[in-house]
Amino acid sequence: MKILMICQGNICRSPMAEGILQKKLQEHHLDETVKVDSCGFDMCHQEKPPHPLSIQTAKKYGIDIEHQRQRLFSSDDFDTFDRIYVMDKMNYSYVERYARNAEDMRKVDYIRNMVYPQINQSVPDPWCGTVKDFEYAFQLIDEACNIIVEKIK
Repeated sequence: MKILMICQGNICRSPMAEGILQKKLQEHHLDETVKVDSCGFDMCHQEKPPHPLSIQTAKKYGIDIEHQRQRLFSSDDFDTFDRIYVMDKMNYSYVERYARNAEDMRKVDYIRNMVYPQINQSVPDPWCGTVKDFEYAFQLIDEACNIIVEKIK
């Protein structure tokens, strides 16, 4: 199984989501069968590392995301990934624009729908925020990733 995490710039929420899920998969010995990646839509961040506060917040929980680099979403990702999780409505609408058919969109869901099904609750973008904003985003993503792992098990 391959899972893709998406946020606007791929430097705040989705890198944390990738790191969180990877760590949880390792802890449950699922990292050999499940692969995780992340991407975004903003061209201005191409190949850049995650936001310093994303790195700092993840590190606080023993997760190293410094090696990650931003990449852009493409229609090919529908072929590569089995599940695609977005952080908010804007991300969902961007992914929808790339979809080639209804089958592509069946792979896409809001990450917070793992906790609150069909509510389409967003993970607020901490960009330009404080450490507290990054912590809050981390906690929301962490909660959803717990459920993703349980579903995989």
